[in-house]
Amino acid sequence: MTSLSELLEPIADWFRSLGIPAPITQWGHPAMMGIVIFVMGSYVAYAGWRGRLAADKEVAAKKRADHRKLAPLMFLFLALGYTGGVLSLVMQHKPILESPHFWTGTAAIGLLATNSSLSLAGFWGDKSGLRMLHAYLGTVAIGLLVVHTALGIKLGLSL
Repeated sequence: MTSLSELLEPIADWFRSLGIPAPITQWGHPAMMGIVIFVMGSYVAYAGWRGRLAADKEVAAKKRADHRKLAPLMFLFLALGYTGGVLSLVMQHKPILESPHFWTGTAAIGLLATNSSLSLAGFWGDKSGLRMLHAYLGTVAIGLLVVHTALGIKLGLSL
């Protein structure tokens, strides 16, 4: 059976051939993902909840629109960052599946993909229970990404 690292090794080898400095390979993923999680993610979560809870209809509509525009981009950047983080580990000849950071990232992507599905399906007829589930799943995903960040810092310092 071929391991994930062995499957990704040709891609990682190509990136290694570019001569990327070791600090960029080690800390590039955390720096970029930190921006996505803490800047974009916090605003996406804020806008989603503000759109749900604001008493002012104009404010609620603006925040819902902001959430609707930015959440897909956040998911895209996180998915790309996920693959970048995995490749970074392969480039550094480190195990992938042994890291709690990998598993929290996988769980967060899974939660956000589930949340995206709820939204893309129109909450199956705009059901309020599914909209509420969407809000809470998104909040759990953002919380998990904070834990994921702490585990990533721990991982980065151990490399």
